[in-house]
Amino acid sequence: MIGLFILAVYVSVFVLSFLIVRFLVHRTVHDYTSLKTVTFGDESAVTSNRTASIVSVATIFLIWGSFTGSDWVPGFLHAPGPFVGDTSFTYTLETADGARDDATVHVRVFDFGETTENFDVDEGEGIAKNDAVAMSASRSTTILFDKNDEAKRNDGAHVVAIDGIEINDGGEVRTPAGRFALTDKGAISFAPPSGLQMEPIWLPPPEAVVGRVVEIANEGYRDSTLWKHLGYSLFRVIAGFFFGALLGIPLGYAMGLSDWFRGWFEPIVEFMRPVPPLALIPLVIIWFGIGETGKIILLFLASLWIMAISARAGVSGVNISKVHAAYSLGASKLQIMRHVIMPNSLPEIFTGARVAMGVCWGTVVAAELVAASEGAGMMIMVASKFQLTDIVLMGIILIGVIGFAIDILMRKAENLLVPWKGRS
Repeated sequence: MIGLFILAVYVSVFVLSFLIVRFLVHRTVHDYTSLKTVTFGDESAVTSNRTASIVSVATIFLIWGSFTGSDWVPGFLHAPGPFVGDTSFTYTLETADGARDDATVHVRVFDFGETTENFDVDEGEGIAKNDAVAMSASRSTTILFDKNDEAKRNDGAHVVAIDGIEINDGGEVRTPAGRFALTDKGAISFAPPSGLQMEPIWLPPPEAVVGRVVEIANEGYRDSTLWKHLGYSLFRVIAGFFFGALLGIPLGYAMGLSDWFRGWFEPIVEFMRPVPPLALIPLVIIWFGIGETGKIILLFLASLWIMAISARAGVSGVNISKVHAAYSLGASKLQIMRHVIMPNSLPEIFTGARVAMGVCWGTVVAAELVAASEGAGMMIMVASKFQLTDIVLMGIILIGVIGFAIDILMRKAENLLVPWKGRS
C-alpha cells in the first residue's frame, strides 16, 4: 500500500509539473529545433527538458525525505509517522466459570533507534491485572496477559473483548490504539499505528546516506577509502568495456559486410546475447580463477555481444544510395569503408556503447562478488549482510551517478564526433 501511495504522489507531481510548465511558463527558444517545420516524430527534435529534469530529481528527493522523516525536508511535508509515546488499551478476561474482569495494558512505544526500557505500573485489584509493555515503533508485540493474572489460559481463561469490542480466538479488531489480534493460543498481538514513514533499516533518510559518504570518505571501509573502492570499480568497468569494444566492433563490421562472417558468427552472437552475465560467473571462476582477470573478463563478455550487434546494425543501416553514389564517383572498397560505411555506422555504435557501459555498471556488482576486496559492489554486498542499508544506498547512488556522468561524456563525444546523427 505504501508503494502504491508513493507512486500516486510521484505521478501527481509529474502531471502537475507538466501542466504548469506547459501552460503557465512561456518562453521562446531560438535553436536548431525551433527552425524546423516538422518536429513530431523527429527524434533529433527531442531534447531533454532541463526544467523537467530538475523537478524530477527534486520530486524524488522530497518523496524520499518525506517518507523517511528527513530533517532536510520541512516538517509539514513529512508523511504521517508511526505512533511514538504512551498509549493503553483495556482487555476483558473471562474465566472458565464465566466470571469477567477488566485490566489495562499500558504500552510505551519508542522511536526508531531508541533502546526500549521496561517500566512498572500498579497491577490493581481483581483477577485480571494491569500490565506494562515497552516496544519499538512500527513493530508488533505479543502480550502474555496472564503472566500476572490470577486466571490463566491453561485454566480456560480467555480474552473476550478489547476496549469493549468483542474478539474471538484468531480474530482481529482495530481501535484508535492500534490493531489487535488473538493468537491461536489466546495471547494478544498488538501493533500500534505504523503511519506511512519507512523504518531506517529499510530506507534511511538522505542525511544518513550523505553522512555515510563523508564517514567512509574520511575513514574508509574494509581497509580501503571510498575513492579506492570507486576507482577499482571504474577500472574494471572501463577495462571490460574497452576489450569488449575492441573485439566486438570489428566482429560486427565483419558480420555486416561478409555473408561468410555473418553465417559463421551469427549463431554464436545470437546464442550468447540473451545469456545474462550473472549466469557466467561459475564458469569464469572455474576457468580464470577469482583474481582480477576473472572480473574483467565477465565485464568483457557483458559488453562484447552488445558492441558486435550495434556495429552490425550500423553497417546494415547505411543508406544504400550513398554507397551507390560513392561507387559512381569511382571510390574503392577501402574508400567506401572509410568515408561512407564507418561514418554512417558510428551513431549505432555510440548507442550500443552507451547500452554496453550501462550493462557493465549493472554487472560490476556481480563481478565483485568473485572474492573482491575492493569495489563499490563489494561494499554493497558486505553491507547488505549486516543490514547497513545506508551503505547499500550510498553504493547504489554512487554507481548510478558515475554511470550517468560517463553516459553524459559519451553523449558529448557523440555530438562532437558524429554531428551528422539524425540528418540525412
